Amino acid sequence: MTYKLDELAGEAGVAPRTVRYYVQRGLLPAPEFRGKDTSYGREHLARLRAIKVLQQAHLPLEEIQARLAGAGLDEIERLAAGAPPAAQAARCAGPEAASAAEPPAAGAPRGGRWERVEIADGVELHVRSDAPERSRRIALDIESRYTPLAPKGSR
Repeated sequence: MTYKLDELAGEAGVAPRTVRYYVQRGLLPAPEFRGKDTSYGREHLARLRAIKVLQQAHLPLEEIQARLAGAGLDEIERLAAGAPPAAQAARCAGPEAASAAEPPAAGAPRGGRWERVEIADGVELHVRSDAPERSRRIALDIESRYTPLAPKGSR
């Protein structure tokens, strides 16, 4: 099915201006045609719905763009329906399903345990237990620099 700009915006529950903005930002692919014959398709609608779901989860547009960048239409429709990303769903399903899941993209959040390092009263540093050694050294460096500054009894 194809949509004109107003139809697409109405189906997705956004303003036509928002659709144009998302195309400009790269969150949506450019439409098939230009001018009065511009048409949008199923992927455009799915992406708009997925963007809405991810915004409701308080993700910034940069993060949303990164999550949608390598996703196929099936994954985007899954997100639009409010389902967790396929890799996350596989982790929840158990070890046998997780082995079939794709590895997380660079910069994408991973599962696992987190260690909490209290720096001062009200200030914590969180380090994933499977973080690279360099990241763990950075955390230890921060802790060593700022922990002595914390007043006694605040830790």
